[in-house]
Amino acid sequence: MGPPLARHRPTITAAPAWEILPPGAADAVVPTGRATVSVPILMYHYIRRPPNPVDDKLGWGLSTSPDDFRAQMNYLEDHGFHPVTLDDLRAYLNGSRTLPDRPVVLTFDDGYADLYTQAFPVLRQHHFKAVAYIVSGFVGNPGVSVTAEQVREMDSYGIEIGAHTVNHVDLTKAGGSLWYEVKGSKDALEALVGHPVLDFCYPSGRVNPTVIAAVQAAGFQSATTTQPGAQHNFDDRFAWSRVRVSGSEPLDEFAKGLDQHETGVFPTTITPIKVPRAYPLIFIEPAASLS
Repeated sequence: MGPPLARHRPTITAAPAWEILPPGAADAVVPTGRATVSVPILMYHYIRRPPNPVDDKLGWGLSTSPDDFRAQMNYLEDHGFHPVTLDDLRAYLNGSRTLPDRPVVLTFDDGYADLYTQAFPVLRQHHFKAVAYIVSGFVGNPGVSVTAEQVREMDSYGIEIGAHTVNHVDLTKAGGSLWYEVKGSKDALEALVGHPVLDFCYPSGRVNPTVIAAVQAAGFQSATTTQPGAQHNFDDRFAWSRVRVSGSEPLDEFAKGLDQHETGVFPTTITPIKVPRAYPLIFIEPAASLS
């Protein structure tokens, strides 16, 4: 399945210069010095056979079949895309690292069991980096979530582990448990993998200034929403947008969406939503209900 990926272990301080591109990466890199860069951050949840949309519309929308996922990863490799982590993206935007040509970020929310059984083997086959947002309180839930050992194995291989709260709650309604959900998830995952966990994902994209302040105070270095878009800058790093991969999405639509988000050229029928900056603190109330 291939050796662990060469990567930079995340730290609180500025990241070192980029040394090793992902296996198979071209020599070309994204030009440095850009204040804003277009990097699609793909958002996955379940990698499983999608349920009947009549019976479970939400589950259907959050599910990508294993066959579709393999086809999508094949497409990325065949067309010269190079998966990077959010640590890589942050380091590029603060000027301390380059990015390979055609960068893309693969994110997986919630830490379902199929992250390890279905997605991870395919990622290893392609030598792809990815980001796994783990709900710390769900780790080890039999048949539902990844185990502690699986999290450690993925982390050791090169999958970046991010936090997704302790219990996957709406943080805008968490009240007195907000700090526990945010900092508690960070502490639990850091104890599990043995190094800093610096990326956060807002459950269901629900976020307001109080939530952002808690995420910043907890020591996270960036956070993602469910807002659509792929234009990122360093100031917006606590409100980075993503590209949702929908259930049963045909490969041609997947490819078209990648091209549109990579170039920033959208059909007139599509209006990308601009996410306001996280500095100063802002209020974001995503319209999307899927998490």
